Amino acid sequence: MNIDYSQLIPNNVDLASDRTLQRALERWQPAFLGWWNDTGPAETSDLQVYLRTAISVDRDGWANFSYVRMPEYRWGVFLVPRDDNRKVHFGDHQGESVWQEVPGEYRSTLRRIIVTQGDTEPASVEQQRLLGRTAPSLYDMRNLFQVNVEEGRHLWAMVYLLHRYFGKDGREEAEYLLERRSGDTDNPRILTAFNEQTRHWLAFFMFAFFTDRDGKFQLSSLAESAFDPLSRTCRFMLTEEAHHMFVGESGVARTVQRTCEVMKQHGLRDSKEGRQQGIIDLNTLQKFVNFHYSVTLDLFGSDISSNAATYYTTGLKGRYEEAKRGDDHRLSSDEYPLLDMENGKIVEKRVPALTALNARLRDDYIEEIQGGLNRWNRIPENLGIPFRFKLPHVGFHRKIGNFAAQFISPEGQVMTETEWNQHRDEWMPSESDHRYIESLMGQVIEPGKFANWIAPPAKGINSKPIDFEYVRFN
Repeated sequence: MNIDYSQLIPNNVDLASDRTLQRALERWQPAFLGWWNDTGPAETSDLQVYLRTAISVDRDGWANFSYVRMPEYRWGVFLVPRDDNRKVHFGDHQGESVWQEVPGEYRSTLRRIIVTQGDTEPASVEQQRLLGRTAPSLYDMRNLFQVNVEEGRHLWAMVYLLHRYFGKDGREEAEYLLERRSGDTDNPRILTAFNEQTRHWLAFFMFAFFTDRDGKFQLSSLAESAFDPLSRTCRFMLTEEAHHMFVGESGVARTVQRTCEVMKQHGLRDSKEGRQQGIIDLNTLQKFVNFHYSVTLDLFGSDISSNAATYYTTGLKGRYEEAKRGDDHRLSSDEYPLLDMENGKIVEKRVPALTALNARLRDDYIEEIQGGLNRWNRIPENLGIPFRFKLPHVGFHRKIGNFAAQFISPEGQVMTETEWNQHRDEWMPSESDHRYIESLMGQVIEPGKFANWIAPPAKGINSKPIDFEYVRFN
């Protein structure tokens, strides 16, 4: 299913046949470009970046690599092909044909789901605006910019749905998506994690590993939706999301690799050692795991959620890999185990599975995150260093859900607020940790060279060598 790049807005949805919609999106386009120039990657308008652009949504033909000036990147609207035989396979509408238009009774709920997803896309671009100035290599700079342009395209994906299916309300919401700003006091982004600062590359890699993976699980749930245009949109977005998670996981792995290599070279065994050699010590890396993991868990929402139950029964949002679940896909009498606080203790309860869908999606996420940590842990293991990364307890540092406002240690011990605060800087990045990491950050732009704190990748992008000129400076 090829994409038409002869259009002002590249697309594979036959935009030219709907002149009203085409004109509306063409009016939105200059505002998007204005937003990109104001809040997108800083000082990049003259760079030529080796980027991939989707040329079709087929499995083998969706990525075409070439040098692009980022303001000239061809953002557009791409959906996977429509399956006319697709049925709803969960909830009250199970067995019915999927919807090609928005049912009136679900209109406001669907709009809210799309707006919330859409708001995360420009937010992460805003959070990462200044990172190009301190890129540890051209390879990493290129990966950052690839993530940025694709987040911009994911914004286009949601804006198309708002314009095409939600009339005046949708057009207004599309404008608001360009007006909110990450971290703005008066007009912040919708979700808390997308108002946090991304001060340096370690925070970026952790964000791409932990928070973009939440994006994968949310998009996978929406890809099950009975509203077919949303499903088809999210299925294509997931293809691009995989690269973002790769950037995060491999970026942290390369940081761990460099730290462990230097530790072995200097005979260091203590996880707090290594700063004298200009690397990020393993203990500090664990603190960033604790922070980004706990903040991302909050993005899944409350453990018990009537909204999540409604989304499921009405067919708006399914479970991760819904078709592989071996139950009746209605969950009317099923139960699910989750942890809660009771009389100052952590206890396990069984609750109706329908209202525990957020917790279930979060548990699927945790299982995949643990797989990533297991891969990171092979690095110190292979180099004979006695350190392993651990995920903190699910109740640690939570602001949403059953453990909100509770004081739980990474090991799962219930504490007083005073006790917890006494240990805070042992468990979470302190201001001095951030300042130290910022002191390591300096732009490296010689092809094939890397900052001292990070190891080179195992291979380059698109079969290119590691010393390829991934970004050209004019």
